[in-house]
Amino acid sequence: MSRKKVAISLGDPAGIGPEIALKAALDPRVREISDPLLVGDRGAIELHARASGLTPEMRAFPNAAAVDWSFPGLKLLALDQFREEPLRLGKIAAAHGRAAVEAAGTAIAAALAGQVDAVVAAPQTEAAIKAAGIEFDGYPSFVARCTKVAPEDAFLMICFDDKRIVHATLHVSLARALALVTKERVGKVIAAAHDTLTRIGIARPKLAIAGVNPHAGEDGMFGDEEIRIIGPAIEATRAQGIDAEGPFGADTMFHRACDAFIVMYHDQGHIAAKLLARNRTAGLTIGTPILFSSVAHGSALDIAGQNRASPEAMVEAVRRLVGAAEQRAA
Repeated sequence: MSRKKVAISLGDPAGIGPEIALKAALDPRVREISDPLLVGDRGAIELHARASGLTPEMRAFPNAAAVDWSFPGLKLLALDQFREEPLRLGKIAAAHGRAAVEAAGTAIAAALAGQVDAVVAAPQTEAAIKAAGIEFDGYPSFVARCTKVAPEDAFLMICFDDKRIVHATLHVSLARALALVTKERVGKVIAAAHDTLTRIGIARPKLAIAGVNPHAGEDGMFGDEEIRIIGPAIEATRAQGIDAEGPFGADTMFHRACDAFIVMYHDQGHIAAKLLARNRTAGLTIGTPILFSSVAHGSALDIAGQNRASPEAMVEAVRRLVGAAEQRAA
């Protein structure tokens, strides 16, 4: 396996993002398969390194084009983000939101330019991003905007163990999610999941699609979205040669044998993922031209700077992306 160049943006510097990014970049499992490049404020990574008792050899570079990939130590694409106001661990602040978005955007730009093979983002804090006045409703739509893809064409795939869960909608209210569940959108998320799985080496992906109502509507007794919207969308994709089945009740669907589950709204997928694989799930953005992943847990402001955060989810995210990059290159 060739070593892929992976940019790791630090996420919210007031949370655990820099700590788990640093720990993942130093992890032998990550370094064996990739050349990690941290992206973010140098003072933030140094603060978290001291708090974690880590003293890595590190070299900073002004941009991705200037990186010396032969340097054996920790490589950092250094951003100067706290000249005007200090970093305050564990606090919500506009500066922290701006820093998280700038780091992720810089890493994405490097991927678009072909300077890195993939991007992993540490967790952000949406309240801090909102305080900064930045439009943001999750990494998938953010990646879409950065790569000039329509936000409705980018989706989140949560990965852990042998499970993959794809969300038709994400960080919106339940009422808004129901409005977004249209035949067109369900067809797009099924196609995006199928294309992604095919691209990573699954010759004929098998997909299970959830309904939106209890028991998938029970033939219209508990709602008719399955009859009017989801069922016809599934049939349309099957006519295109996609192996999709459903709609199934979301409370029983995850026992089925398939390559990916498609859910209609946030909690249908996240509750299952966080129950079965707490703090070790990776979120892969699909439907965009770059390989992008994030961890599926929050920035944990309450334990920032305490050397208590596990990097397992970030290690998993890197491993998933490197595998996808290998399949893309094949």
